[in-house]
Amino acid sequence: MPASLSLPLLKRLPPGLWTTLAWSAAAVQPIVEYVVTPPGRAYSLDFPRDGLDSPAARALLAVAFVLVLAGGAVLRRRTSTAYALVIAGTVASTVAWRQDEIPPLQFLAVDLALCYIAAVRSRRNSLAAAAGALGVLACYFLLRLLAGDDSGIAPEPFLALTVAVAWLIGNSVYQARAHTEELYARAAAQAVTAERLRIAREMHDTVAHNIGIIALQAGAAARVVETQPARAREAMLTVEKAGRETLSGLRRMLGALRQADPDQDQEGTGEDHGRARASLQPAAGLSDVERLAETATAAGVRVEVCWQGRRRPLPADIDLAAFRIVQESVTNAVRHSGAASCRVRVDYRADELAVEVSDRGKGGGTSTDSGYGLIGMRERAALLHGDFTAGPRPGGGFLVLARLPIPAMTEAEEKAGAR
Repeated sequence: MPASLSLPLLKRLPPGLWTTLAWSAAAVQPIVEYVVTPPGRAYSLDFPRDGLDSPAARALLAVAFVLVLAGGAVLRRRTSTAYALVIAGTVASTVAWRQDEIPPLQFLAVDLALCYIAAVRSRRNSLAAAAGALGVLACYFLLRLLAGDDSGIAPEPFLALTVAVAWLIGNSVYQARAHTEELYARAAAQAVTAERLRIAREMHDTVAHNIGIIALQAGAAARVVETQPARAREAMLTVEKAGRETLSGLRRMLGALRQADPDQDQEGTGEDHGRARASLQPAAGLSDVERLAETATAAGVRVEVCWQGRRRPLPADIDLAAFRIVQESVTNAVRHSGAASCRVRVDYRADELAVEVSDRGKGGGTSTDSGYGLIGMRERAALLHGDFTAGPRPGGGFLVLARLPIPAMTEAEEKAGAR
């Protein structure tokens, strides 16, 4: 439990604070061990006890602390400037102690700052920062060679290795973050595309069908308005009904699009709230096939509906997709086939739903037709992992066949769907 509680705190600490703490610990340790504590057996050639006796050395060490503190404070906002301040403070500390090399612990703060830069900045900027650190190490190494000091093992190659490791770690974080953002952007784009296609299918299936019925009925009414007023009146009533259904479907779709957050329903009151919720309910299903057949029959094409298998509740997406396929197929038969009738067969099988719409007309399309209707029906079936075929029949007419797999439903789900 303590570890799980401390982890968020560690994540909340800014990177500049980690850099400052690491540098300060490495800078304070020799002061405490070799200057403040009483003389003992321990001593250091890099940190002599009298190394800070002069006021200039103390002032320079104080300047080094100020530089690193300032760099840690602005590391998140001005990474390049902060990085330069940390390196300058590290160099100033070595000068204050009259050292000819940078202690590895002192250089750890530079590595931390470089790791952060590589994680948040572009590769070009992080490589420039790494080159700056390597340049400082190279200068120390060359100065010692020019001075003829060949004592001991040079720490610069080891420090250069830590620079490379720090950059690699930070760059890995940068790449992982960029890959994650790309995945999120790709998922968002795919979601937008899928939603656009869904809206396009709904608009086509609802509006195009009803507009087609309106056009046919209005034309029929215009032809018989003088000779058969009663039939013209009946046709116009059908036009009115189809128009109201179209408006209702558009309002329902626009309401769903404007519903960005379910909690927004709470902003409405009373009747508005209930109307908004009601408008978002599923619009259609196979239970509306009979009504669809009556409308198409009134438009001049007799539709025969044949139910096979045990009719039972279906998942909402399958129910809607099946109805839309029937609706679009019947609409095409009314508008393009020229047939006097068409046949709709809905077969409830054990593990799938088969929908077949056929007519004996002239066959207004092919299986490769680029019309939005066939594309929409094929997409609906594909989204449900079903099969879809459409094309002219060998004996004449047009046939649409869709098979939609039905997932197994529990008895409780069936009862809930029945209610």
